[in-house]
Formats: sequence, structure tokens, C-alpha cells
Amino acid sequence: MANQQQESSRPWILEALPLLVVILIAAHVLALVYWIYRVATEKQPQRSKKH
Repeated sequence: MANQQQESSRPWILEALPLLVVILIAAHVLALVYWIYRVATEKQPQRSKKH
């Protein structure tokens, strides 16, 4: 028991840091995928041929 108490004496932010990093990376990947989707499906303006 005493060993477990000593082990969890690290600040909670250090315990949560790896999870926060993974969440931030996932959010950026989703934003990138969404941005690529928006660019790919955006309507292009009609081009008129001028001779």
C-alpha cells in the first residue's frame, strides 16, 4: 500500500499528459481530414472560354 501511495505522488498533470497529447494529435488529424474534404468538395467557379 505504501508503495502505491508513493508512486501516485506525481502531479496529476504529468499523469494526464500522454492522454492529452494523444487527444490533441487526434483532433489535429480530424481537422486536417475535414479541411481536405472541404477543399475537395468545394464548388469550382465556372470557367468561361475566351478566345
